[in-house]
Amino acid sequence: MTARPTAAGKQQSGFAYAWALMAVLIMGIYLAQVGEAWQNRAQRAKEEELLRVGAEIRRGIRLYSEQNMMQGTQYPKTLEELVLDPRSPTPRRFIRKAYKDPMTGDDWAYISAPGGGFMGVYSQAKGKPLKQQRFPSDFASFANQNTYQDWKFANWPNGKALKR
Repeated sequence: MTARPTAAGKQQSGFAYAWALMAVLIMGIYLAQVGEAWQNRAQRAKEEELLRVGAEIRRGIRLYSEQNMMQGTQYPKTLEELVLDPRSPTPRRFIRKAYKDPMTGDDWAYISAPGGGFMGVYSQAKGKPLKQQRFPSDFASFANQNTYQDWKFANWPNGKALKR
């Protein structure tokens, strides 16, 4: 025969169950915070990559447009033209490769240039940037922007790269 549980035994098992539920609740809260911190870290890394790649593309557009200035300012029509300049008989590279938008993994949106081509790019991501302050001087206009689409990497005509 098995022994019947006593009233004290029932009370203890109920108490242990309450502790187990509380432990699961605390672990769930902790894991949610860890997940949020990990997501923020990943987003900050993408933002840094966006700034690095955007600066490289803007620099490539500037170098491309300064080449052959006697024929007037010309802008590239695609990122591939920055990778390998079709205007030159010798291979000229202004950027390493045709980068994808780090925030979306897709193509960039182009800022149209006067006379054709594009004079800049921006991300098509709609999210709000985590970084809002303390940008390098080249990106001072990015402070307090509402979306990544407001971060414009452009070689504005007349050298106004920092004013927009």
